[in-house]
Amino acid sequence: MYVELPEKRYYGIGEVAKAFGVNTSLIRFWEKEFDALKPKKNAKGNRKFTPQDINNLRLIYHLVKERGFTLEGAKTHLRESRQKTLNNFEIIQKLERIKAELSKIKEQL
Repeated sequence: MYVELPEKRYYGIGEVAKAFGVNTSLIRFWEKEFDALKPKKNAKGNRKFTPQDINNLRLIYHLVKERGFTLEGAKTHLRESRQKTLNNFEIIQKLERIKAELSKIKEQL
């Protein structure tokens, strides 16, 4: 899934959930389940996600929603073969960006 977010330091949970097409409760649940997600919280308790958190969310979304891993399976997969998963995921992201650009060009023709 190609997620397009503006370039910012911090993202609110609402805009992150909207970009991924999921509920905010799922993002909060994944935050509890996966140690890689550590959003900053302000005094009111609002979660602010950094670009690194967004990259981790993309990887978790890819494993759980697109590839069909269970939460436990995704955790163990990230623990055991994180580098291989990251390399494959980066290739998939690049291809999806290229596909999005090509579809934009196709629409303009």
